[in-house]
Amino acid sequence: MSEHIAPLSSHDLADLTSEFEGSKENVMAMNAVTAAGIDKVARNYDRARLLQRRFSTSLDNGEATHQDRSGRCWLFSSLNVARFVAKKAMNIKEFEFSQNYAMYFDKLERVNYFLQDIANLIREGEPTDSRLFQHMLSDVMGDGGQWTMAMNIYKKYGAVPKDLYPETESSKNTGEMNTQLRRMLHTAVSQMEKDPSRIDEIILEATKAGHRILTIHLGEPPKSFDWEYTDADGEFHRVGEITPVDFWNRYVGDADLESYVCLVDDPRHEHVKGKKIGIEHLNNVAGGDPTEYLNVPIQFMKDCVRDILVERGIPVWFGADCHPMMDRQDGAWATDLFEYGKVYDYDFTMDKEERVRFADSAMNHAMAFVGVDVAEDNKTTRRWRVENSWGTKIADKGYFTMGDDWFDQYVFEVAVPKAMLPEEYQKALEEPATMLPAWDPMGALA
Repeated sequence: MSEHIAPLSSHDLADLTSEFEGSKENVMAMNAVTAAGIDKVARNYDRARLLQRRFSTSLDNGEATHQDRSGRCWLFSSLNVARFVAKKAMNIKEFEFSQNYAMYFDKLERVNYFLQDIANLIREGEPTDSRLFQHMLSDVMGDGGQWTMAMNIYKKYGAVPKDLYPETESSKNTGEMNTQLRRMLHTAVSQMEKDPSRIDEIILEATKAGHRILTIHLGEPPKSFDWEYTDADGEFHRVGEITPVDFWNRYVGDADLESYVCLVDDPRHEHVKGKKIGIEHLNNVAGGDPTEYLNVPIQFMKDCVRDILVERGIPVWFGADCHPMMDRQDGAWATDLFEYGKVYDYDFTMDKEERVRFADSAMNHAMAFVGVDVAEDNKTTRRWRVENSWGTKIADKGYFTMGDDWFDQYVFEVAVPKAMLPEEYQKALEEPATMLPAWDPMGALA
C-alpha cells in the first residue's frame, strides 16, 4: 500500500511556504497565536460576553467538588445528584459522599468482571491479537464509567460520608495505581492463555491481588460507622451505627435513582430512535444491571431534563463531549464560542453524526444539570447551568453555563426516571437491545 502514497516533495513544500507567506492574514494569525495561544485568538468576544449566567430555574447544590487527576467524573456527578437528595433528607447545607469509597468497589468489581469476561474469550478460542481481545487489554482499569454502573455499586455497597473514607494520594491521582492494576491483570491473562486448565485458580489469585493493591492505595473501606449530624435549624441528630447500604437507602433511597433509565442520542442513521442499544463487554458488577441506553431524539432528552429541573427540582446526570467550544476558565460552552476556522482559513463543518462516525466526537465527561433558563412559553430552553467536578477555582465557583445550541451538538446521554417516559418508550425498554461492539463510541465514557 505504501507505494500508492504520494510523497511530500521539496517542490510541494516550497509552494506551501510561498502561499502561506503571501497571505497577510496567515502571518498575522501566526504572530497572534504564537504569542497568545489559539483559544485567546479564536475566542468569539461577542458570543462570550452575551452568554448570560442567569437562569429561570437554578438548584443550589453547594460547593463544587473536585475529581483532581482522575477520570471519576461519572462517580462524582452521580454522587452530586445523590448528595442533593441526601442534603434535603437531612436538612443540611453542605455534604459530600466519599467518591473514594465508590471507586474502591467499582475497581474491585471490575477486576472480577474483566477476569471472568476475558477467561470466557480464552475458553472460546478468541485470538489474542483480535481487535476485541486487544481492545479489552488496552482499555482495562481506566477510571471511566456510566450511570448504570454507578447505580450497580450503590445498590450493592451503598455509600459513606466523605470524611469517613476520605481521598488518598492514589484516589486523587489514579495513574500509578491503574498502571499496577493493569499490569497485574495483563499478567493474569498471559497465565490463562498459557495454561487454560488453571483459569479458575488464576482468577482467584488475581482477584486477591486486586483487593490487596486497591486496599494498599485507597485504604480499607468501612463496613459500618456511627452517624450523627446537626441540621440547618441547629438540631442535633444521633443516628448511631449504620451500614453504607442502609445509609444510602435511608437518605437517597426515596429518590429511586436506581430505577432511572439512560437516554442517549446516537446520531448515526442506522441506529433507530425509540430502540435500545447496548455495548458488548461493558459493565462493572457481574449480575448487575446491563449498560444499555434508549436511543431518542435530542429534543426529547432536553424536554425531560427541563421538566425534571423545573417540576421535580432535582439535578440531572448527563454525559457529553466536553472539550469542543469550551472556555474552561470562564466556564462556558457554545457552538460558536471559538472561531478556529477563521484563524486557520479552513471549514471544520461536520454535523453530529459525522463527528461521531469519523472519531471526532464521543462522550468523555459526565456532569449534572442544576439549572435551566426557559423562555416565556415555558417550553423553549435557552441555556443550562452545569455542576462540574473540576473544583471551585474556575467558572462560577465550579459551575458552568451551556448554550442551548451546544446541548444539541455535544450532549449524548442523560439519566431520567423511567416513569416519565411515554408508553411507546416504556415498551421499547422491554425489548432486547441492539448490541454494539466494545469499541463503539457510545461506550466511550466508560
